[in-house]
Amino acid sequence: MLNLDELVAIDVHTHAEVSAKGGTSLSAELDSAAGAYFKAEHRHPTLPEIAAHYRERKMACVVFTVDAESATGTPPVPNEEIAEAAQQNPDVIIPFAGVDPYKGKAAVRQIRRMAEEFGVRGFKFHPSVQAFHPNDRLAYPLYEAIEDADAIAVFHTGQTGIGAGAPGGGGIRLKYSNPMDVDDVAADFPGMRIILAHPSFPWQDEALAVATHKPQVYIDLSGWSPKYFPPQLVQYANSLLQDKVLFGSDYPLLSPDRWLADFAKLPIKDSVRPKILKENAATLLGLTNR
Repeated sequence: MLNLDELVAIDVHTHAEVSAKGGTSLSAELDSAAGAYFKAEHRHPTLPEIAAHYRERKMACVVFTVDAESATGTPPVPNEEIAEAAQQNPDVIIPFAGVDPYKGKAAVRQIRRMAEEFGVRGFKFHPSVQAFHPNDRLAYPLYEAIEDADAIAVFHTGQTGIGAGAPGGGGIRLKYSNPMDVDDVAADFPGMRIILAHPSFPWQDEALAVATHKPQVYIDLSGWSPKYFPPQLVQYANSLLQDKVLFGSDYPLLSPDRWLADFAKLPIKDSVRPKILKENAATLLGLTNR
């Protein structure tokens, strides 16, 4: 099981992008564009490779896939594979799941099954890739199921590297990932904990406002090298939001090694740094030494 005392960090944002059967969670066009955008080297690690990568670094990682099959036609990496990998690697992998809001009742059943049978702790949404506004009522039955399961909802926010540089951005529309849409969700589901994933360019101030205003909303710092963080994000992480900001890398698109090396150079208070790297995530995820 997880040993919090031995962990140096908890990465709350990593992707399973390849199935044991060989399929990827993105089309060839979107996958190629994302790899080029991030200049990622080891683009498609398997789940055992992800576990080994983090174990070697004495870190734990939250792992999930994105289910955007309705919008893209590409099936996701099965959530069951991630949950089973977590059962095989409980010292490093914390399982989340991806759900497609357009799958309606089937998605609700998936949420309940993954939470009850596999102990999945959270569910990932990527509004731009899934082509939906988070405050669209079509997704509300999913949020009700997540809230009932006492689980976490993760929403991609801001610009995305998925489709970046491809003609027309690969058809991906950025408008869906404005964090103000998630403010409606936070107001309507006060019992559901929410993570706004990534520095939310070009809506960073909106994300900070939502996280400051809504007590159950957190921000993860994945997808960007910390050297590019806007100054107001660093300021809030050091002060008002020091208990609600989380380390995330976006591995395999961005490695935890690069992220941590750049984070070490930020003017983060000594008292705040361990909160961001591990303590806030441990509290949010309800992790204890067992």
